[in-house]
Amino acid sequence: MKKVLSTMMVLAAVAGFAGAASAQTAKAPDAKAGGMKVAMCIGCHSIPGYQSSFPEVHKVPMIAGQSAGYIVASLNAYKKGERKHPTMRGIADSLTEQDMADVAAYYEQLGKEAGGPAQGTAKAPSAEVDALLKKGNCVSCHGADLRKPIDPSYPKVAGQHADYLFVALKSYKVENNVYIGRSNAIMGGIAKQFTNEELRTLSDYLATMPGDVKVVPQSRFR
Repeated sequence: MKKVLSTMMVLAAVAGFAGAASAQTAKAPDAKAGGMKVAMCIGCHSIPGYQSSFPEVHKVPMIAGQSAGYIVASLNAYKKGERKHPTMRGIADSLTEQDMADVAAYYEQLGKEAGGPAQGTAKAPSAEVDALLKKGNCVSCHGADLRKPIDPSYPKVAGQHADYLFVALKSYKVENNVYIGRSNAIMGGIAKQFTNEELRTLSDYLATMPGDVKVVPQSRFR
């Protein structure tokens, strides 16, 4: 019995040491390092007006100034196949957790360096839009003015491209499709409450709101 207890104590100590060592070797997100890892990003996200053709034509999302936590969450979703997009899946697969954290920190900071947070207040929504916002309870997650999410893994959506938001929201309604769609129980439940026309109306309004996200042109040669 004493031998068994002794063995268990040794194993517990080893496990504890391994966990501590792992915590010590994990590095904090490094925005400067992230700036050296964005070669695959700038060809789309750093070109004003650049459009994707998958799953339909739309502007690629603005990510400079976006929440770092959301960028990491998005990349992990692509890596796991929870978001279906062949290009983004390939890029995410090539990144380590440290790479993702560094790239996310870089883009979050890039938005601040390029002009700081948005100024002004959003115009009052129409009665129709106000009803849609309340139906989706959007501010409960995305925060005041839709640019102060309550959780760092949630996106800032104010000021984002309308056509991108529309495509993204529709993707949460897709089921059992191996090529397109996004798997997220919360957003899926919300998006399925709306018709596509309602989602378009909501997206159009969100795009008019003052936002922190932007496109920051960068050199392709880094």
